[in-house]
Amino acid sequence: MTLHPDIASRLKRDPTGLVCAVVQQHDTGEVLMVGWMDDEALDRTLRQGRVTFWSRSRQEYWRKGDTSGHVQYVRSVALDCDGDALLVTVDQVGAACHTGCRTCFMAGGDLGAVVGAAPGDRCPGPGKTG
Repeated sequence: MTLHPDIASRLKRDPTGLVCAVVQQHDTGEVLMVGWMDDEALDRTLRQGRVTFWSRSRQEYWRKGDTSGHVQYVRSVALDCDGDALLVTVDQVGAACHTGCRTCFMAGGDLGAVVGAAPGDRCPGPGKTG
């Protein structure tokens, strides 16, 4: 398989040839995880309807759910305006995180950022200052 040249020419890869892929639940907008794709992983994702990543630690391709059963079925793939990030919307079956959590952003916890408010927004959030 080879990524279509029109798509490949729009990608801005990091020095190792990878593009960040943000994975989001299609119907709720919940951000599930972040992974990395090279041209081959993106091509597989676009052609197979299942999300494939490049593992930076194992230096191999992996398709989400092949060992865990927690499959990501592709709904759409979009490239950001700079060409350096992908948004992959999916129908997630089971946990997205290898820890067993629904998302990879649950285990790390909220870092306690002050909630900002745009001018005119009177509701910066409970216990927070604007």
